[in-house]
Amino acid sequence: MKILVTGAKGFVGRNLVAQLCNIKEGKAKCYGNVTISEVFEYDIDSTSEDLDIYCRKADFVFNLAGVNRPQNPEEFMQGNFGFASTLLDTLKKHGNKCPIMLSSSIQATLQGRFEDSEYGRSKKAGEDLFFGYAKETGTKVLVYRFPNLFGKWCRLNYNSVVATFCNNYANDLPIQVNDPSVELELLYIDDLVDEMIAALKGEEHHCEFDDVETVIVENGRYCAVPTTYKVTLWEIVTLLDEFKKQPETLIVPSIPNGSFAKALYSTYLSYLPREKASFPLKMNMDGRGSFTELIRTIDKGQVSINISKPGITKGQHWHNTKWEFFIVVAGNGLIQQRKIGTNEVLNFEVSGDKIEVVHMLPGYTHNIINLSDTDNLVTVMWANELFDPNKPDTYFEVV
Repeated sequence: MKILVTGAKGFVGRNLVAQLCNIKEGKAKCYGNVTISEVFEYDIDSTSEDLDIYCRKADFVFNLAGVNRPQNPEEFMQGNFGFASTLLDTLKKHGNKCPIMLSSSIQATLQGRFEDSEYGRSKKAGEDLFFGYAKETGTKVLVYRFPNLFGKWCRLNYNSVVATFCNNYANDLPIQVNDPSVELELLYIDDLVDEMIAALKGEEHHCEFDDVETVIVENGRYCAVPTTYKVTLWEIVTLLDEFKKQPETLIVPSIPNGSFAKALYSTYLSYLPREKASFPLKMNMDGRGSFTELIRTIDKGQVSINISKPGITKGQHWHNTKWEFFIVVAGNGLIQQRKIGTNEVLNFEVSGDKIEVVHMLPGYTHNIINLSDTDNLVTVMWANELFDPNKPDTYFEVV
């Protein structure tokens, strides 16, 4: 299958082209039986000859080209309606009735706050043109009205408040929030791209509109991405505050699959400058080696790295409720555990050559011994709770 993407260098275009190329090259295998042989990238620097060739060869067209922020309002119609006419005329010239997707906007509803939107009128004109083309030629046309978009590679200070906020937080620049209660409907770029590939497979989602609300229906005239997020500016800023503090607190916020927080965190990280792409950790060092906290979570404990010098024994304590995983990743060691009040010692020989998990059992005093005379012993340690210096639940007793 040969795919034409117009507006290929824009925010949506770059992300879609990247994933289409991943499919073409066999890197993305999660979409089932999709075969792509060529991806034609058309943008403002392409020629009319390019468009002619692409329209002759294409098996599917994603029309993402358009104008969002022109210098003159007249450019809305020229950019959003004019090119659409050229594209359809070129396809028609070659008798190419391949399916074609149109990127429109929720503003094309011309309802509510969008009633007087010049941008919305230009997008609505493009929609009408596409629906007329479908009726005239019998071509399958998929018209998507997208809400506010966000994600990596989004153009700053242009048409995405989320991208601008993420960039400003990442680069220590100020933001302005006039009304934190304002609610936005947001669409994450990865969800959009997944829907585009579903459309490519003939598995698009259809919808109708109730005012500006998208209503998913099986035989709707329009198409839609079924997953969007409705969040306030206050919620966005609150999450960004947490993300920015993470290198200091080491606390990773709750980011469950499918959550806005997960998508926002990825977007925020994509705008970090080089000097913030790494950050130092506090190594608690003594003559025995070091102990360094890596990650802390609100409800899933913390992860640390322990380094023991040759011949060193660490631990020699027990816990009432706290429990841990010890995972040796380099070196050779011995983990010993003894149930409090008994004499039996449980011995576990561990090695970075055979990585395994050893439970540190509640009510068992335990230690870890570096058996080497020359090499450090490196152990990943996960604890089920955050360390609380006011209630450490740690009691010294030799194994």
